[in-house]
Amino acid sequence: QLQLVESGGGLVQAGGSLRLSCATSGRTFSNYAMGWFRQAPGKEREFVGAINPLGRATYDADSVKGRFTISRDNAKNTVNLQMNSLKPEDTAVYYCAAGQSNDHVRRYDIESWGQGTQVTVSS
Repeated sequence: QLQLVESGGGLVQAGGSLRLSCATSGRTFSNYAMGWFRQAPGKEREFVGAINPLGRATYDADSVKGRFTISRDNAKNTVNLQMNSLKPEDTAVYYCAAGQSNDHVRRYDIESWGQGTQVTVSS
């Protein structure tokens, strides 16, 4: 199973930026599509976006609307989430996840989850 560890969360003012990273180990990273999810207090976990091994990314248009960008480095076994123009409603625990394809990830068909990292956006 692929092990995932997120980092980069924190407190930021509205309009600011944060870059989350997810370091992986244990299996061949380039075999997996990687995704980001988030869960706000009292809400269900929601899909943010995913990226396949070749670097093709897909996003949940409603929640990120071009503000977030996912990238991956297959040589370093990492996946990143660049978040710009942050809003208070982006406040959540952000989770990294691994699946067989972008479609699998989008359907919450996940093989491995990270432990999550808190992102708080103040108004």
